[in-house]
Amino acid sequence: MTNIPSVDLADFLSDDPSRKQKFINEIGKAYEDIGFVALKNHFLSDQLVENLYSEVEKFFKLPVETKKGYERPEIGGQRGYVSFGKEHAKGKKEGDLKEFWHFGQEVAPDANIEEDYPENVIVNELPDFNKTGMEAYRMLEKTGIYVLRALALHIGIDEHYFDHWASNGNSILRPIHYPPITSEPDNAVRAGAHGDINLITLLMGASAPGLQVQNRQGEWRLAIHLDDSELANLG
Repeated sequence: MTNIPSVDLADFLSDDPSRKQKFINEIGKAYEDIGFVALKNHFLSDQLVENLYSEVEKFFKLPVETKKGYERPEIGGQRGYVSFGKEHAKGKKEGDLKEFWHFGQEVAPDANIEEDYPENVIVNELPDFNKTGMEAYRMLEKTGIYVLRALALHIGIDEHYFDHWASNGNSILRPIHYPPITSEPDNAVRAGAHGDINLITLLMGASAPGLQVQNRQGEWRLAIHLDDSELANLG
């Protein structure tokens, strides 16, 4: 049983002011208490999630040397592939036991931004990989904007204050793979305890449990994925 509060984005999108305020109150309290919610009725369809997982699984099954051809150390791995054990939590020298990919923002033609974002890395072996990844990126971005609108109202500022910063912002979509462990690792874990550096993070469901979150009392709680929800946390 998860101890993470559950909220329904349909309440915020409702024309009923009382339902909208209910969502604002619930997500605001959850973020003040533990920093996580299970978010129902987000914009990712079941079919898009299925397509994304299929493409991601096919990528991680490619030969290691093929995957390493898509690493971009010159930009700190902000786009493309990051191989097994490269990332570690703050304060730990041992690398996390995972590999992952980064999809990044592809700005609108009329976007007025001062910085240049790195280009996404195209996977030649999988013709639908990048297209599917960016479709999911857009739906997660849309979901995130509505979460930020609710938080803006909760802290007493204009509902659309964060729109400018989130639209065409330099967010990252990170599919992660945790390969099987065949021998006992030395002090390493799948992903070390850490605080996200992002304003908010949206987490799609994992294929296995394991995520824990810490409340203000220092207690660790298991965050169990609900089939119809994303997890959304503050950074």
